[in-house]
Amino acid sequence: MSKSYKERLSDISTLIFDIDGVFTDGMVHVMPDGQLLRKMSVKDSYALQYAIKKGMIIAIITGGNSMAVHDSLQRLGVKHIFLQSRNKEQVFDTFVQKQGITSKEVLYMGDDIPDYKVMEKAGVAVCPADASEEIKQVSDYVSNRNGGAGCVRDIIEQTLRVQGKWFDEDALEW
Repeated sequence: MSKSYKERLSDISTLIFDIDGVFTDGMVHVMPDGQLLRKMSVKDSYALQYAIKKGMIIAIITGGNSMAVHDSLQRLGVKHIFLQSRNKEQVFDTFVQKQGITSKEVLYMGDDIPDYKVMEKAGVAVCPADASEEIKQVSDYVSNRNGGAGCVRDIIEQTLRVQGKWFDEDALEW
């Protein structure tokens, strides 16, 4: 009998996320100068920096090219940010190899078809409630929260709770 996704969370050392549709609701506002504005949940941001503080490796693999998103994630402590990832599977494979980990140690959260192949490889594949049907079908867990509305916090909290790292003195400070 195979382990449930919840049991497999204890083996996770690395969390990899897409951006648009995961950290954001997938909507962008185009400004007159062509800049794209996205909004992200503060709860997701808090959980992300907390996971880093607790020793998790965090990576972002996105097809987007927003330096504002890049800089915001970097300020939270994310060191592995892959923008303009046209072939997410290739980026994933290279990253896992360079980190010296196995795909079973990786949780990947995506929301749409470009995430599909990576999700098939990840030890735990998860998605927001509003992900595409194809992604829901390949996911081990579908959050009850939509992209941009706390789905990242949901899975980080679950992972750290399973590992006994969720709420301690480190939680009280950003």
